[in-house]
Amino acid sequence: MLEELKEKVFQANLRLVEYGLVVLTWGNVSGIDREEGLFVIKPSGVPYDNMKASDMVVVDLDGNKVEGDLNPSSDTPTHAYLYRHFDDIGGVVHTHSSWACSWAQAGRDIPAYGTTHADFANTGVPCARGLTVQEVNSAYEYNTGKVIVKEFSNRGLKASECPAVLVHRHGPFTWGSQPFKAVENALILEEVARMAYQTEQMSAFDSSANIGIEQYLLDKHYQRKHGKNAYYGQNKGV
Repeated sequence: MLEELKEKVFQANLRLVEYGLVVLTWGNVSGIDREEGLFVIKPSGVPYDNMKASDMVVVDLDGNKVEGDLNPSSDTPTHAYLYRHFDDIGGVVHTHSSWACSWAQAGRDIPAYGTTHADFANTGVPCARGLTVQEVNSAYEYNTGKVIVKEFSNRGLKASECPAVLVHRHGPFTWGSQPFKAVENALILEEVARMAYQTEQMSAFDSSANIGIEQYLLDKHYQRKHGKNAYYGQNKGV
């Protein structure tokens, strides 16, 4: 069942290791088949160097296992919630990458300080609130997804406008049109998190520092890559 998607999700998980975004088993990638209403996700706690495509687990949008010998990732309910509420995404990634986690642990949005960030999102990367005692002790992973979706709703953001979020005291989640794009966005998020930290560190020693991107420049870079009349890259078929 969903053998092609299993292979894609497996390979996307391996890219987390290749890109240095995970250590040990701290991360997961999933991908969805919208027509089937099912998604494929990494098994829980399985080392990346021991993993096979056949180990990937098929689950439904309520997080119930449909096929697989292993237990799905413990973050499965979060992925399921995001797929149910962000209906234009095709892949989800969760990591504990160092720079993004540092901002999450501080409870801070990652500000848009330059055009690298603007090519990625037309806003700062939101940091959603931490979960309450009740939310942690009852359906923790489900409530994590709920908090993320609520944060985007509160800010009037669409998932397509910013393919990433931080959860306070936890870490980053990213998404994309398919699993490999979600992984790419996780890599970009880590880079912009590092750049933003370094920008603030440098400006702390220079009272004349002028940080923060102008809205017109942010809009230009975002729209030229993601807007209706985007012109970045090559035409299809080239």
